[in-house]
Amino acid sequence: MSARSTRESPPDLRTRAIPYVPLALFAGLGAVLAYLWKWPCRFGGAWNDGTLQFTNFCYTDIYPLWWNEKLSEGRVPYFGHPVEYPVGIGGIMEFSRRVVSSMNEPGTAFYDLTVILMAVCLVVGVLLTAALAGPARRWDALWYALAPALILTAYINWDLAAGALALGALLAWSRRRQWLAGVLLGLAIATKFYPLMFFGPLLLLAMRTGRWVPFLKTVAGAAGSWLIVNLPIMLSAFTGWKRFYVFSQERPADWGALWYFFIRKGWPILGDADRLDLLGVVALGLLCLLIATVAMTAPARPRLAQLCFLTLAAFMLTNKVWSPQYVLWLIPFAVLARPNAKPIALWQVAECWYFFAIWLYLVAQQPGNEHLGISDGSYFAAVWARAITVVIMMAFVVRDVYRPEHDVIRRGGVDDPSGGVFDGAPDRLRVALS
Repeated sequence: MSARSTRESPPDLRTRAIPYVPLALFAGLGAVLAYLWKWPCRFGGAWNDGTLQFTNFCYTDIYPLWWNEKLSEGRVPYFGHPVEYPVGIGGIMEFSRRVVSSMNEPGTAFYDLTVILMAVCLVVGVLLTAALAGPARRWDALWYALAPALILTAYINWDLAAGALALGALLAWSRRRQWLAGVLLGLAIATKFYPLMFFGPLLLLAMRTGRWVPFLKTVAGAAGSWLIVNLPIMLSAFTGWKRFYVFSQERPADWGALWYFFIRKGWPILGDADRLDLLGVVALGLLCLLIATVAMTAPARPRLAQLCFLTLAAFMLTNKVWSPQYVLWLIPFAVLARPNAKPIALWQVAECWYFFAIWLYLVAQQPGNEHLGISDGSYFAAVWARAITVVIMMAFVVRDVYRPEHDVIRRGGVDDPSGGVFDGAPDRLRVALS
């Protein structure tokens, strides 16, 4: 027998895919449970009642936007009617509109088709999370597939689409395909704005390692793909296209945001509604400066997922809007940054608490329904519980960065499974604290 015949052959594609099949099935189960959660609205008629959709906890943006965005009238997003979403979501809306426009109940069909698309995004996102976690930790992706808060919020909006694109970008980066990573990241930003925050971690790690060329390739790829999908709409329907950016700038502090609490309670400085945008930018800038300090002073180079989690959490804490479905942004990055069950479980409890609290709070704002809802005190307790649990997880991640022996991902000599060119790279720049 030759030496070549005794050598182990690499596993084929089917063999490598087998471990991911159960995860795909669990993600499918999560998608189905999320659909069933909306039963009182989808099948019970609660969508047509301004109170029942809240007391049954089955509200979604998708169904009413069929009418509010004039899709029911056959108008094309941005061209026929300004849309308060980036072009990625506008494209999904238009695709779904074309498919369901001739059906008997197009509004319901629009929701159902959107659910199918988002369910596919969830399955893809779970598999991408598993791939990023690596073979030894792939089952951590179950937190994304079956997280209670995911089941409650999956189909409120189109957030799962941006999540799949952002995770795909990080997987491409981890496989050292920087151009593809940039293209996917640009598409993710064109769908939801939050993936823009991931350039910060890439920049910080490029500074620590000196790996500038891969970083610049990714930036160029992102800029190119973002322009490719945005520029045609900008040039032909600028008024409709800019609606998202104008709306984001002009909207006041909304439910869920800490700024809403400060304004509602009349706090000095922090409760100044006229300075909200400035306060938000300053607060985010300060948190990002702290994250940069952690990244540049840590004894060992932080993992990419750790910094992505920290910057995304900072963005959510300082944003003037913190909708219930924003939890979908953070779940996979929490899993990749620190897959420790107790802090994640505590955070999930707080997210579920907030989910129920926001709808009961909205009911209480309706004249005559105060007895069905909850007071300001109960609602803001849920707001702060969610924020505090996110801060607690951030603190644990920072501890892991400064004391890598506590990082479960780095046990056994592992460096950065999703780091791409940063994985195993030497530290070329570290700032000493003393």
